[in-house]
Amino acid sequence: MTDNAMTDDDRDQIAKDFADAVNMAPAELERFLDSDDSKRVGWKGEDGKGKGESVGHQSGRRIVEIKRKKKAELNDDDYAHMKKVVGYVHRHLAQGGPAKDKDHSDWRYSLMNWGHDPLK
Repeated sequence: MTDNAMTDDDRDQIAKDFADAVNMAPAELERFLDSDDSKRVGWKGEDGKGKGESVGHQSGRRIVEIKRKKKAELNDDDYAHMKKVVGYVHRHLAQGGPAKDKDHSDWRYSLMNWGHDPLK
């Protein structure tokens, strides 16, 4: 076993943290990912052109896949993505969002791409 190997306890904790962070059901997240607001927000790469799919939108599609898997089907890449999602959601929630109109903010839409609706 290498130092980087994930233990069952690690996987259990990541799964718990992921379940706490991702508060949107797969179908709900898919509906949002189809919206113009979802496609408009987020970082779209280092080329500076702002074209293509954002990192958050890609993550949202991956979250839907992960949430539809059985626990036994999850692999280390899935757990690594789940951990990334938890980190993103926690960092962005800590920012607190805009003082006005959180309902229609890029801050909220970006979090929703990552499976978390801060208004729930």
